[in-house]
Amino acid sequence: MNWWLVPEPRPPGQVYLVGGAVRDHLLGLPVGERDWVVVGAGPAAMQAAGFRPVGKDFPVFLHPHSGEEYALARTERKSGRGYKGFTVYAGPEVSLADDLRRRDLTINAIAMGSDGALIDPYGGQTDLAQRRLRHVSPAFAEDPLRVLRVARFAARFAQFDFRVAAETLALMRQLAHGGELVELVPERVWQEFEKVFAGPAPAEFFRCLRDCGALAVLVPDLDRQFGIPQPPRHHPEIDCGLHNLLALEQAVRLGAQPQVIFAVLCHDFGKGTTPEAVLPGHRGHEQRGVPMIAAFCERYKAPKAYRELAMLTAEFHLHAHRALELRAETLLKLFDRFDVWRRPERFEDFLVACEADARGRTGLEDRAYPQADYLRAALRHAGQIQAAGIAASGISGAAIGRELQRRRLNALRDFRSGEQQHEH
Repeated sequence: MNWWLVPEPRPPGQVYLVGGAVRDHLLGLPVGERDWVVVGAGPAAMQAAGFRPVGKDFPVFLHPHSGEEYALARTERKSGRGYKGFTVYAGPEVSLADDLRRRDLTINAIAMGSDGALIDPYGGQTDLAQRRLRHVSPAFAEDPLRVLRVARFAARFAQFDFRVAAETLALMRQLAHGGELVELVPERVWQEFEKVFAGPAPAEFFRCLRDCGALAVLVPDLDRQFGIPQPPRHHPEIDCGLHNLLALEQAVRLGAQPQVIFAVLCHDFGKGTTPEAVLPGHRGHEQRGVPMIAAFCERYKAPKAYRELAMLTAEFHLHAHRALELRAETLLKLFDRFDVWRRPERFEDFLVACEADARGRTGLEDRAYPQADYLRAALRHAGQIQAAGIAASGISGAAIGRELQRRRLNALRDFRSGEQQHEH
């Protein structure tokens, strides 16, 4: 691939490909967006060359034809708390090494010149080879958002066995215990979460946050589950927190969508509030978890679809596990609660989350989950009864709804009776 394919007009100054594009290229991964740094030029020269300014906090310009971003080399100086508390300087005398120094990790601080040569002043290539996530400079500790970014990179590159360097983990602990994580803008934190939910290893993300103490600040309802026991007959792994991470791994294995990953993350929040006297049992944890999820979603401004699925999954996942025992009346209430007649896709997401929960247990990762197919079959059976057919028989008004419920209930009774006869 010709990395130096910069269309006309060329920007003034010296131009370098930087960041993720170089990193992923060196790892042999597909490269998405390309980011460029321009050294030795100012805003006026960029605009004179036809580049359109778009940066609010620092000078970034879009190429008039390709639309790719070209940022002027810049330095950053801490001037306040939070991840926005920085003063940016982008004069033409700022060097490439100065610009790379402000980046978070050495593997993201490698540049490529027009001749294909790599500029790597902070040892990023060595860290790539040694599978190490290491900060570029002590300035890392000035931006609390980097705690989440490092954890996200640990998750993204878990398949390559990357590990956070000890000195970097120490800085992450400093940030986690220093109070600045609390000041992060909730919507910005959610953006990081959502990227993780769509990524290859969300369990590794939360494991990394716990290693540095950030999980207790950002997701306390998950953090407090670690060390809490469960009945070994159902949970050979015993530890509630470990089970949650195992369930996340199974959700990825099942090809779960991001909102399902989130539901799995939250499904046992209530276990963190189980009175010690009744452990290792967790009776009522489903209902206790619902308001906790609501508060978590309010804190981070989670989208409605995420919130609804997570709350329903927490409340009803034991219904799914016991599906073969449920009475027809309970099945109908479950379907109505999920509004399956209008939103069947949400119920399907619920079943995937429940299967991940059932398989997220040591030694049980490959066990069958017939409950999901049983519930799907029951839904198909009841779903054959439609309001239009009832109206066609001459029933009208509110009586249609009552008759619809009666017929669906009878259909579910017939289904259960048929299933029981089939078993015997």
